[in-house]
Amino acid sequence: MRLLGAADNAADVSVESQTNHTQTSGTPGGRPDATESRRRKRAPAAVRALLHYGGSALALALLFRFLPGREVLHALGKLPPALWIAVVAAYLATHLLGVAKWRLMVNTAGAGLNRLQAARCYFAGLFGSLFLPSLIGGDLVRVTLAIRYGKASAGALLGSFVDRIVDFTALVILATAGALLVPGTLRPQSRRVFLLIGAAIIAGLAIFAVLITLIPFRRLSFRMRRRAVSLRRAGRSIVQRPGAAIIALSISLAAQLSFISLSVVLADACGLRVLFRAWLFAWPIAKLSAAIPVTQGGIGVREAALAGLLVPFGAPPALTVAAGLAWEAVAISGALIGGTFALCVRRRA
Repeated sequence: MRLLGAADNAADVSVESQTNHTQTSGTPGGRPDATESRRRKRAPAAVRALLHYGGSALALALLFRFLPGREVLHALGKLPPALWIAVVAAYLATHLLGVAKWRLMVNTAGAGLNRLQAARCYFAGLFGSLFLPSLIGGDLVRVTLAIRYGKASAGALLGSFVDRIVDFTALVILATAGALLVPGTLRPQSRRVFLLIGAAIIAGLAIFAVLITLIPFRRLSFRMRRRAVSLRRAGRSIVQRPGAAIIALSISLAAQLSFISLSVVLADACGLRVLFRAWLFAWPIAKLSAAIPVTQGGIGVREAALAGLLVPFGAPPALTVAAGLAWEAVAISGALIGGTFALCVRRRA
């Protein structure tokens, strides 16, 4: 947390602004001073962080409770250090595709970020995912920095939202392709449920888009209408360039396939050998499950989901959890390196 605060202080922007207001208003009349106000605002955040870390610890403890811990540790011990370093390097190289995709979407919406600014925002968000709940937590840091650098805050906000939707869409496409490629392994009922879930997600997004168009903007306050106009302009910029969304989806598919391939390499080193199409089905769903904000960065939930999804394909749960923990180590290392990069380029950006 201290490194993230040095990198951007994005998480404390609203807290510091309200604290400064309290300091100017003084403390007489029984009003709380700046220190007390800051404590009250930071306490809920600390409690939420402890709950999320506790959720991850509980999930991992349950996994090791019902699985042979020695077998998991033995599988992790098979990983050669050179292979692990190579996977971390490939992981960061793949995230460069993510930088290009995210910059494409926010700039299409009118943010106007250069390459260095986009890279700093992206990797600061990657680092922030270590301390904020679920996979979406890092997006808050990324958007906050993009609003500082960008020409239009609405473009940074809406572009980041569309970028995340593109990533979710890519994961659903890959999981659907995996489900179709393994019809003999999956039960018809399981495959039907999965397809229904995918259809429900698509329908939900369509309903959300329709509801946005039905909002009575004229009844809103002037300030809200001005923000709505900014968002509408940003959305219009994205709609007028559908090719950008298609390119972003293509980049996201390539990046997710790269992540799956790297996970397969780690799993093979741990002794887990499963067909690639099984990974194509299970890995995206496990990653989507990590978006549930109950643990820190999805740690514990992803491993449990991956182990359960690969059981029908003959994967021992202990080896699957070991491969998942190896991937978590790669992701954490990549996030730390990304945070260091964001700190080093702070002044240049």
